[in-house]
Amino acid sequence: MLKKIVALCLVAIALTLTGCVSVGGGLQSFVDTTDGYEFLYPNGWLQVKVYDGPDVVFHDLVEATENVSVVISPVLQEKTLTDLGTPTEVGYKLSKNAIAPKDSGRKAELVNAEAREYKTKTYYQLEYAVKLADGRERHNLASVAVSRGKLFTMNISTTEKRWQKVHDKFQQAINSFFVY
Repeated sequence: MLKKIVALCLVAIALTLTGCVSVGGGLQSFVDTTDGYEFLYPNGWLQVKVYDGPDVVFHDLVEATENVSVVISPVLQEKTLTDLGTPTEVGYKLSKNAIAPKDSGRKAELVNAEAREYKTKTYYQLEYAVKLADGRERHNLASVAVSRGKLFTMNISTTEKRWQKVHDKFQQAINSFFVY
């Protein structure tokens, strides 16, 4: 009898701990304590090694063109995100310099730009409709923040065809982006 009670307690503890580890909503956590940021990304995505590019990249195993990345760029130490411009101004600059740079053949339309405050930091949430040189269409969400003299840009992207299916999960991922 005592063995059964102990076994049931162990099962209950294991189930409780499993529930605590799970982030929920089909997302898992990535934390970079060295650079000082964290975010959630979809389950089933794998980290990809990248050199001379983003700080980190994950992509979907099945839909390999779906990806999330974080790019870190220097800014003057005393600059804040609002010093760099409004959400629309920063979104427009990002579209011209990173999402659809000149001579890339891509065209990016800024669909939405808004600011949000989280733990004393300002974040710009940006949404883009992107047309690639070959005519394919993509949808991007980005979150931008400044911390410790660095501009952090998280970007998550999918094909326009899959956008409606993954929209909510991608929005959760973008809203989870946090710098310190």
